[in-house]
Amino acid sequence: MSEFDISAVNSRISEESAFVDDLLREISKVVVGQKYMIERLLIGLLGDGHVLLEGVPGLAKTLTVSSLASAIGTGFQRIQFTPDLLPADLLGTMIFNPKEGSFSIKKGPIFSNIILADEINRSPAKVQSALLESMQERQVTIGDTTFPLEAPFLVLATQNPIEQEGTYPLPEAQVDRFMMKIKVGYPSRDEELEIMRRMAKTGDKPTVKAVVTPKQILSARAVLNALYIDERVERYIVDLVIASRDPEKVGLGALKPLIEYGASPRATINLNLAARAHAFLQHRAYITPEDIRSIAMDVLRHRVAVTYEAEAEEINSEDIVQRILDTVEVP
Repeated sequence: MSEFDISAVNSRISEESAFVDDLLREISKVVVGQKYMIERLLIGLLGDGHVLLEGVPGLAKTLTVSSLASAIGTGFQRIQFTPDLLPADLLGTMIFNPKEGSFSIKKGPIFSNIILADEINRSPAKVQSALLESMQERQVTIGDTTFPLEAPFLVLATQNPIEQEGTYPLPEAQVDRFMMKIKVGYPSRDEELEIMRRMAKTGDKPTVKAVVTPKQILSARAVLNALYIDERVERYIVDLVIASRDPEKVGLGALKPLIEYGASPRATINLNLAARAHAFLQHRAYITPEDIRSIAMDVLRHRVAVTYEAEAEEINSEDIVQRILDTVEVP
């Protein structure tokens, strides 16, 4: 890339990413801390990839997602997944009008821009499949009519890791459709104090106003393609993914019996997209290995399956991904 090209792209990225700081500032009016989760949601939004959030109740997952939608001024729907939910409750259905003797289509809550699928593992496989098909195809079929879903379309699904009774775990092949799996942690002591001071009040609570338009988000997505990524950085992405499938190639033969199967090609694609979005959030026109390392755990943790032997040794997928990150040579 010539110096002129880099200068032009830098200028464009600086202009296009100006809204990021305004967006983060607006969301922080309502959400205390959780910067990591907010940035990952923005990476999913910019990279056009869905996000799976895992964390105990009360960590502001729902509040953060609804605040993000409000700050963008876009459609938002929260769907509470329950064992008795049906695909039609999600997608919509055909309704018969006896007066006219004809059917009309009633669209479901999936027809919005940002969808919060709350406790996705509480509903049976047929409902999960209906949601996951919409995520993948970006369209919904009701009767014999197919409707495209309006962009931006982002599914943010939450699951509670505590309770296993009465839940339907997402199959590994379906989890792979999520760009990232984010583990949401507890706030720090100071953040907890601020949460108490801000929220332990009756009456009016802080609200978020729209500071960004959906058009700006779609424009920013197009700009991600202009970011510069060196061939060595591209090879680093591929090396990380291949190491999860064949750890012996990077001198991690001891991991071989611990990995049931490694990351799919979707991991390679999503590592690239998420790294671009991460660089964009930093107002940079190029991708560094540090961008890859920052988002690698979120992109890979749900794509590496461990064996029974690993479980017996209390080794999880995160331990394996961390070993790979520590071993694969950084360009």
